Amino acid sequence: MKRRIRRFSVLQTSWVAAVILFCVMMVFMIPMGLIFTLLGKSGLIPGGFPGFGGTFFFILPFFYGIIGFIMTAISCLVYNLIAGWTGGIELEFDEFPTAPADSGL
Repeated sequence: MKRRIRRFSVLQTSWVAAVILFCVMMVFMIPMGLIFTLLGKSGLIPGGFPGFGGTFFFILPFFYGIIGFIMTAISCLVYNLIAGWTGGIELEFDEFPTAPADSGL
């Protein structure tokens, strides 16, 4: 069975992309921020990390989320425009039978 993506909802798609980017960046940036903060205060690195304090790594996920929202919105708008001319991306799916739902009573 073939299906086409004719249009993306700009705000919904951008919101989802921004939240995903924010969460992924939080997973990486919080540990990095803690490590860089501890290394800078430990005296192991002379002068610490100028411009890369702990708060930088906590602010960066918000920045990525905002930029991700904007870039996804622009991408969706461009896709919607081009899909109007070309018909959109065509996907092919296989259908397979599903097991009947068990009532479990």
